[in-house]
Amino acid sequence: MRKSGRILVADDEKPQREILVSSLEKRGYEVCGAGDLATALKLFEQGLQGQNPFNTVVTDLRMPTDKEGLELLMQVRDRDPLCEVILVTAYASSEVAFQSGEARAFSFLEKPLDFEKTIFTIDSAVEKSKLAHENASLRQMIHGQNSFCGLVGRDARMQQLYQLIDRVSATDAVCLIRGESGTGKELVARAIHECSNRNSKPFVPINCAAIPPNLIESELFGHEKGAFTGAAGRRSGRFEDVGEGSLFLDEIGAMALDLQPKLLRALQEMEFSRVGSVEMIPFRGRIISATARDLEEAVQQDEFREDLFFRLNVVALEIPPLRERLSDLSLLVDHFLARGSVRHERHFEGVTAEVMEAFEAHSWPGNVRELENCLERMMVLSETSQLNADLLPPGLRNSSGSTAVVTDTLLPLPNDGLILEDLEKDLILQALLRSDGKLEPAAKMLGITYKTLQYRIKKYRLRETSEGAGQENE
Repeated sequence: MRKSGRILVADDEKPQREILVSSLEKRGYEVCGAGDLATALKLFEQGLQGQNPFNTVVTDLRMPTDKEGLELLMQVRDRDPLCEVILVTAYASSEVAFQSGEARAFSFLEKPLDFEKTIFTIDSAVEKSKLAHENASLRQMIHGQNSFCGLVGRDARMQQLYQLIDRVSATDAVCLIRGESGTGKELVARAIHECSNRNSKPFVPINCAAIPPNLIESELFGHEKGAFTGAAGRRSGRFEDVGEGSLFLDEIGAMALDLQPKLLRALQEMEFSRVGSVEMIPFRGRIISATARDLEEAVQQDEFREDLFFRLNVVALEIPPLRERLSDLSLLVDHFLARGSVRHERHFEGVTAEVMEAFEAHSWPGNVRELENCLERMMVLSETSQLNADLLPPGLRNSSGSTAVVTDTLLPLPNDGLILEDLEKDLILQALLRSDGKLEPAAKMLGITYKTLQYRIKKYRLRETSEGAGQENE
């Protein structure tokens, strides 16, 4: 079977190089040979400049010393991360293996080469590289001017958001990203990081709502040995791990009130201490936070410190919910279908008009995440390249009809009456199910405050399951 792809073979032993080049050419590959590091780097750079990059580099480690092979590996991975590198040597050592692993070599082959193993390894490396290049090209083709660092949308509010991200990323200003659950707050945080001069440093996310209150302080700031039961040794926290990168505090509105002063001090003084220690450690990172909760209301209810809110809200970025930018639906559908085509190794050409009509009639309480999950389900179940209405989840199949009932008619009162508390409890359960158990969007659906919803959940003995949906306590 003939293969396609470009391979660079670097080896200072001419017979070995020519045998491998000839064998790969017979399999259909386009192959270039190089006898030294300088020639290999020149050929590799020419491929990049001519927009005809190599998929794989196979290099001898010693040309004539270990330094040349490792240097080629590191420069190739730095210039084109989508190109795979295979190291070949008769002088394997643990140090060399470690260094090649650190630079992310695809594989490490020892001389004398096993021909079948060598060819199989090269085939695998080329296929991985080709898939990565195709994926990148597909994303670039789909995005065009309608995307920004992974965010997709041509809506005017999204374009304004892109401009704000571009401006704020050039500074070290503290940012607060606001938006309903599922709108893509972490994507915005990553975009700010990737567009900043910190993009070569770590991006460290932490969900403040997903970690138990008794562990969140240790997760953020680290702890010393013996600081609390179970602290068997010193451990660094996210503030320390991030270094000079960006620390993303998701669901900041869920942070316990007693921890907020320590976070405020860390932001104001740009230093922190591990739990159980008095040593102050400098903080050189950038803080980006996000919330689906109305923090102004939380401040009024004494559930969030006002001084911390002002410290976090230096630059606010608002992400519009999907129902307010339905003009982006077709673009988002194409985006997720293209990603699915690569992931599932199938071609999905689109959705039927009936599906798009159902999408446009839906209120999307789960926002872009709900749309992505819906399309993923449809792609998995589909036997054809076009997704039809039979694949829609039950909640979307009659979206247009249910919308008309809600907007054009009053709720009918049964002849034998009803119990208002039962009706209220049922509506709360429905809202929690629609919002995946997130209280802030559920409260908005019901037209009540976050705190009122918390009170009603306690009153009716409801709880949030591990999946997020509300259920009655037994």
